[in-house]
Amino acid sequence: MSIRRIDVGPRMSQIVIHGNTVYLAGQVGEPGGNVASQTRDILKTIDELLAKAGTDKTKIVQAIIWLADMGTFAEMNSEWDKWVPKGHTPARATGEAKLAGPEYLVEIIITAAL
Repeated sequence: MSIRRIDVGPRMSQIVIHGNTVYLAGQVGEPGGNVASQTRDILKTIDELLAKAGTDKTKIVQAIIWLADMGTFAEMNSEWDKWVPKGHTPARATGEAKLAGPEYLVEIIITAAL
């Protein structure tokens, strides 16, 4: 099976396609906002990356969400719930982690089908 990489950088690719599976790199929002605004930024970016890969959010099979503070779980979920199509909710895990910098409050990692 071939592997295709899209938006390749020196350390990582934003998208890797292997067979019929699409893997997105972890996405973070624009620094400076709150959890809701960063989550909206991330979800918009995910939509764009999935479109580049030839798929969409209805085909997400798994989401891993990292929050800098689990106290913001409801704030993130509010944005997530508006974005995820009814009947297409993926398997999901959410945890707390120290992210790449204190300005990042949310990171979302996506796996989707083509």
